[in-house]
Amino acid sequence: MTGRLNAAQPYAIGLFRIVIGLLFACHGAASLFGVLGGAGGDGSTIDAGTWPGWYAAVIQLVGGGLVLLGLGTRAAAFIASGSMAYAYFKVHQPEALWPIENGGEASAIFCWAMLLLVFTGSGAFGLDRFFASRGAGEGDKASEPAQVAA
Repeated sequence: MTGRLNAAQPYAIGLFRIVIGLLFACHGAASLFGVLGGAGGDGSTIDAGTWPGWYAAVIQLVGGGLVLLGLGTRAAAFIASGSMAYAYFKVHQPEALWPIENGGEASAIFCWAMLLLVFTGSGAFGLDRFFASRGAGEGDKASEPAQVAA
């Protein structure tokens, strides 16, 4: 059974990445455009340029989109994880110690999920893997030693 689970691991990571990226991008879209209930659940948006909310929303939208597509996954997930760590420790944690008490569950979960993607990469179905396989195919031909006619 372990062998089957290990064989499915890239696909599970790929699906995990897609779901996390989509949810993260939805948070950014809600804050920036007022869709999906908006920033406060009332259809409102965050004023452009306000610190840190507007910048966090941009990171969520762009980072979530990149993670969703599996394009630059590790870098996008690293920045997204850091932004959620900042959100948790500067916004939520001063209110109370535990995420359930301070409303920081989403920040904590997104932080750790994105950090996991930094180490696992995009998994299956990602554009990272697609471009890497195309580049590897071309690079293998270039790195093969030339045949010398005898």
